[in-house]
Amino acid sequence: MIETLISSKTRIKLLLKFFLNSKATSYLRELETEFGDSTNGIRVELNRFEKAGMLSSFSKGNKKFFQANTAHPLFQDTHNIILKYIGFDQIIDKVIDNLGEVQKVYVTGAFAEGMDDNVIDLVFIGDVNKSYLSELCEKVEKLINRKIKYIVYVKDEIDFNTSELLTRKALLLWEH
Repeated sequence: MIETLISSKTRIKLLLKFFLNSKATSYLRELETEFGDSTNGIRVELNRFEKAGMLSSFSKGNKKFFQANTAHPLFQDTHNIILKYIGFDQIIDKVIDNLGEVQKVYVTGAFAEGMDDNVIDLVFIGDVNKSYLSELCEKVEKLINRKIKYIVYVKDEIDFNTSELLTRKALLLWEH
């Protein structure tokens, strides 16, 4: 869908990287390795985003790091488009809102790092009807053309280590 609006695959990868998880930072060589694209193409797109004010940069050692500029007027709109592109809006509308006492939902795996994938990894925290969750996920998978893997924790099962890991390695998708 988004490919018809944005023809540059590198630009789409950068949008996913920085606008899905606004805390994501990266530098040119790291993006080259992650995307498997040439540094020239990535550099051109990074410069365009930075010139437009959508990305900000900072130096650390001899590396120039980039990050989404959350103060940019189009940040939230771009973020929402990326959520819809992946199908997170369908997960929220069709799954989370119908499950009962869900307290938080985290995205882990590739998407938490801002990379595209065919599998969405989710962590649900709350009192969830697991059989109903399974049914809903199957329906949404057909709508978004991606596989959904999930794990459910009851609030009492979350210890400090798990909570800390989720905070550092996951993207909070929804909170009640």
